Amino acid sequence: MLSATLEEGLRNYEIGDKVRALRLRKKMALVELGRHTGLSAALLSKIERSNIYPPLPTLLRIALVFGVGLEHFFGGSGKVPALSIVRKDERARFPDTTEGRVSYFFESLDFNANDRKLNAYYAEFESVPEDQATTHVHEGAEFLHVLSGKLSLTIGRKTHALSVGDSIYFDCSVPHSYRRHGKSRCSALVVTTR
Repeated sequence: MLSATLEEGLRNYEIGDKVRALRLRKKMALVELGRHTGLSAALLSKIERSNIYPPLPTLLRIALVFGVGLEHFFGGSGKVPALSIVRKDERARFPDTTEGRVSYFFESLDFNANDRKLNAYYAEFESVPEDQATTHVHEGAEFLHVLSGKLSLTIGRKTHALSVGDSIYFDCSVPHSYRRHGKSRCSALVVTTR
């Protein structure tokens, strides 16, 4: 049984529609395709209607009949559109831990998107001493929008105080660190580019 996320991801490839289009282009009935592949017409019908998704060996048997490669089903003109929905209960929560200290927790908001141009996270920040906040560096740019609480964001040697509704965009190849300011819960939307 496939999860809703996997089912949606496979549906975007429209494998069943592509199998049907190949068969109709050759003016071939399901029974005839079944004879060539060794698969039943009933199974092929379920694949074409996207009631089931074939494993790769089964899909390869179909591809060989039509003289196409597996890439026909996963790329080319049938390129999967950039669309992804992540439900709140599907997200996993991870701590950013250094030397046993947690500076913040994060959840990926776009983990199942194909060919991402950016990464989006929901983050909750912990209160840690300024000299113990985890400093990190990565390529690209970062955008952060504070959803709740107050955040101290140190970029290079300068610390910026951000409150609810404040946003910041910066070059994340400069060493930076986050920490919650005060006792109230602090959360933010964080978007990074690759």
